[in-house]
Amino acid sequence: MKKLILFFGLSPFLTAAVHAQSSVTLYGIVTANVTYSNNAQTAATANGGRPAGGAQVAQFDSGTSGLASSRWGLKGTEDLGGGLKAIFQLESGFSVNNGALGQGGTAFGRQAWVGINADRYGTLTLGRQGDTSVEFVSALSYGWYWGNLAIHPADYDNLNFTHRINNSIKYLSDSFRGFRFGGLYSVGGVAGNVTQNQVWSTGISYTGGAFAIAASIINARNPNTSLYGTNANASATGNNLGSAGSATAPESNPVIAGFASARTQQTVSVATTYTTGGAIFGVAYSNTQFRGLGSNPSLNTFNYSGSTTLSTVGASLRYQATPFLRFGTSFDYTEGGSVGNKGGAKYEQLNLGTAYSLSKSTEVYVTGAYQHASGTDSLGRPAVAAIGYLTPSTTNKQVAVSAGVKHLF
Repeated sequence: MKKLILFFGLSPFLTAAVHAQSSVTLYGIVTANVTYSNNAQTAATANGGRPAGGAQVAQFDSGTSGLASSRWGLKGTEDLGGGLKAIFQLESGFSVNNGALGQGGTAFGRQAWVGINADRYGTLTLGRQGDTSVEFVSALSYGWYWGNLAIHPADYDNLNFTHRINNSIKYLSDSFRGFRFGGLYSVGGVAGNVTQNQVWSTGISYTGGAFAIAASIINARNPNTSLYGTNANASATGNNLGSAGSATAPESNPVIAGFASARTQQTVSVATTYTTGGAIFGVAYSNTQFRGLGSNPSLNTFNYSGSTTLSTVGASLRYQATPFLRFGTSFDYTEGGSVGNKGGAKYEQLNLGTAYSLSKSTEVYVTGAYQHASGTDSLGRPAVAAIGYLTPSTTNKQVAVSAGVKHLF
């Protein structure tokens, strides 16, 4: 009886001790901004085949044109002993405009994974997550200085984490003398052809003092499905890379929309930064090949064959002027997309941004971008400017400015 009394008397403390080994954290970003664009299409095939529209547009969005998109999530960890921890993360994007889910209505569209962390040996996770370019290269090539207006055209290299990898297994090492490495593999899930929709990627980074460098490669089979078709609203048979538009709808992602029939997409990216005082200087390069065009005949609207390449080289400067005020600027040059006797396109873009912290959790910001396009895009048409996730311009030039507020919790 004394033992029973002792057990029940101590049980609340024993329970507290067990729970002390586990934790769940609620976190998120709530952001809203007003974005101005000097030119936007309203249709794609009016006026003798040239896009119609061209009016100025001001719109309210939930960070998709600002510093960061709105999201909330849960992170959890449980100490298993012996240096092992069980971990998980669930993250959902949403719009403050109307409360709608992001990522095409996917409940935990940004991230959803579970795994094991082992001291000194790294982390193994399974689920919906980012590839190694997101883990290693993105932090050096993008940042909170100029935001989503500054993505490479159509985010074709996924350095802005537009596309998540479903059904994936990922390993990330711990840091060893400044080095980290990792790899990801996503099973295709197609009966009789396990490699049809597979995705694999690998990456490495090094940080030593003021210098940092990272590189990654990602290879996606049938990218229209395995890479671009992973959201809840993705088409099972249609083009998920973009659209040629219509007499009543504008183009979407004209930089890459014509390459949906590719058998394979492979992207190599590398970025480096050097920090001195409050300034960070950066250089980045990415190269994407769409191989085996025409492999999916139903998506080969333009009867392409062979392969095509897009590449971007960029330079950036980020400066922390005071503990509260920061500035950033970058310039990117993108070219490629030629197929057969169809010449490719060129895109030049200048980005600017500034943010002021009102507290540790809240800041106001202004970002801006100017893009100039030339040549022939993936739709076989004169290339039009297309900044960030905005509606493309009717001409080869586009200017966009975004101002908003971001709150972390």
